[in-house]
Amino acid sequence: MRSFLAPIVIAPLVVSPPAHAQNGPSADQIINSLRPTGNLIQGGTRGIRVGPPPAQATAPAATQVATSRPVATQPATQAPSINLTINFETGSAALTPQAIHTLDQLGLALASKDLAAYRFRIEGHTDTVGSRGYNMTLSEKRAMAVVDYVAKKYGVDPARLQPVGMGEDGLLVPTPDQTAEPRNRRVQVINLGA
Repeated sequence: MRSFLAPIVIAPLVVSPPAHAQNGPSADQIINSLRPTGNLIQGGTRGIRVGPPPAQATAPAATQVATSRPVATQPATQAPSINLTINFETGSAALTPQAIHTLDQLGLALASKDLAAYRFRIEGHTDTVGSRGYNMTLSEKRAMAVVDYVAKKYGVDPARLQPVGMGEDGLLVPTPDQTAEPRNRRVQVINLGA
């Protein structure tokens, strides 16, 4: 009886990069998202988000929705912006290692010569789990944590960064109350011009 030996195939071991390296955009991608196509310094062709934070909303009734949330009057001409998934410790503003990786890219972008002339609104958003008041306070703390991190580590002038807590307002994915939706727990960075 003949014996048959099967050939042994040796495949190279593929090691995936760390998970955090795949999660967020690079500094260059952030710059490209936040760089205006018009001239925001001279009052260019793109509009900017209107309305102060919800707690201070004073926009005329025509620009308000039924829940008294400020909305842009010209949604087709919004300022350049980017949504970033920033992971915080549950129920806190403590940054996770994944958050730090993403904020390092944001810090590099905001400190770059490409964006040095601009101011930015840093909006903290939550999902609908918890009370509206709790989520508003939490989102304010998280927006401030982002500003503190990039200002301290990357030397970005805090006067260029406006932290705003949005709480449950402006959900990226509309959900009912008490729905955990990770895509709604984010930070949005909006170019406000010079």
